Amino acid sequence: MREHGFFSKTNRVGWVSTVGLILLTIVAAIVAFVWLPSAQADFRAQGLWDSICRAAGVPSKWIAGTERGQDAPTVSTNVVLLPAMAKPASSASVGRGATLALNCTMCHGALGMSRSDAPNLAGQYPEVIKKQMLDYQSGKRQSSIMAALAMSLTEENIADLAAYYASLPKARTAPTTYDEALPALVRVGDPMRNIAPCISCHGGVDQKLGAPWLEGMPKPYLVQQLEDFKHGRRKNDGQQQMRNVARPMTDEEIDSVATFYARKALPGHE
Repeated sequence: MREHGFFSKTNRVGWVSTVGLILLTIVAAIVAFVWLPSAQADFRAQGLWDSICRAAGVPSKWIAGTERGQDAPTVSTNVVLLPAMAKPASSASVGRGATLALNCTMCHGALGMSRSDAPNLAGQYPEVIKKQMLDYQSGKRQSSIMAALAMSLTEENIADLAAYYASLPKARTAPTTYDEALPALVRVGDPMRNIAPCISCHGGVDQKLGAPWLEGMPKPYLVQQLEDFKHGRRKNDGQQQMRNVARPMTDEEIDSVATFYARKALPGHE
């Protein structure tokens, strides 16, 4: 006898397909909005919308600070990085910078190579030095010593200092490449924790404007900066880029990354 109506073979197949699709959707939603967020300890969902955006891989706030009743967040830095800041300077600017740098030798070394766990400045990108000095001036980066020194400098003074240090024999040697046995976070990062690979910004694969060269930096300095970013004590990174990277890092990962970049430090000084 031929089947008619709702229980026909065609309708049964369609009904089973619909139920299967609904069940698959429910399972996918549980995985995306419950299991994945719970598996990532660094992510603290503020509600369903945050979970949806996290699962979709898009920001939950397209424009920061625009939610109702929420003030705009504090600006991390006032400095706008421009390509012109990275251009080579004139010899006159380098000469003026050499005179100004006499006030910096106690911490940063006579030729920009520190033996006191301060950052090496020899060969550093000029826009990096300019940005950090301007951040010290504005208070976006905290240091009683550096703030006092920076407050007495004009923008031309800062440009001259940057030109001088950029002209010195490079503290950096050959850039990090994939040919070396790199720590995982340096080489590929950790996408599941939103940690970008270090070499995607700090040289080796690419160098982003304003990202400092890290090769040969003193290890204690690198550890301290990563810990400061991790705990929010340093906040002058644009769009919280470094804070977002350092926040989920473990102490062991911080030590591993710092050890790697310090491997080309001054002999006997890491």
